[in-house]
Amino acid sequence: MAIANYHLILASNSPRRKELLTGIDIEYEIRTLPDIEETYTNDTPPEKVAEYLALKKTTAYLPQLKDNELLITADTVVLLNNKVYGKPMDNAEAKRMLRELSGQTHRVITGVCLTSTKKQVAFSDTTRVTFTELSEEEIEYYVERYSPLDKAGAYGVQEWIGYVAVKHIEGSYFNVMGLPIHRVYEELKSSFGFARK
Repeated sequence: MAIANYHLILASNSPRRKELLTGIDIEYEIRTLPDIEETYTNDTPPEKVAEYLALKKTTAYLPQLKDNELLITADTVVLLNNKVYGKPMDNAEAKRMLRELSGQTHRVITGVCLTSTKKQVAFSDTTRVTFTELSEEEIEYYVERYSPLDKAGAYGVQEWIGYVAVKHIEGSYFNVMGLPIHRVYEELKSSFGFARK
């Protein structure tokens, strides 16, 4: 199913985002660029970092965006006590992140930007996630077996750790996976004329 007169582009290597966009039965193609820096300034409010990074990614794709294309970019961060957790650099940092998240309630914020050559809509969605206490052995097992270096906060809710450690979720589960797909669908309808036929 296509969107009005647009050809949809998902600018992401994330298998989770591909899975979620596929799940709403919309035709799209993957387009990725190498080495887009996921950095932000110190004066960026923590709640705005994910949206800022999604917009930054968009800027890299704009020169090649055609009139009939609609680009989706997204970025996810984890916040605990207003500290931003992005993707860990290595296994040691992943384990440190999980130790800090253990037994705590954190926020997962995904920023999304939908862009055509004529219009841009940016938003973010927040989910509160509560972890049980994780033992050092459980943290070691998860990081060594699942190597979550490509995930904000060093975990994937759809993996082993989500089954054993997530005690409570308030908000969208899919947002924790990396894309608030319900919000994306609503914006495609309200801002870009998508209609299910």
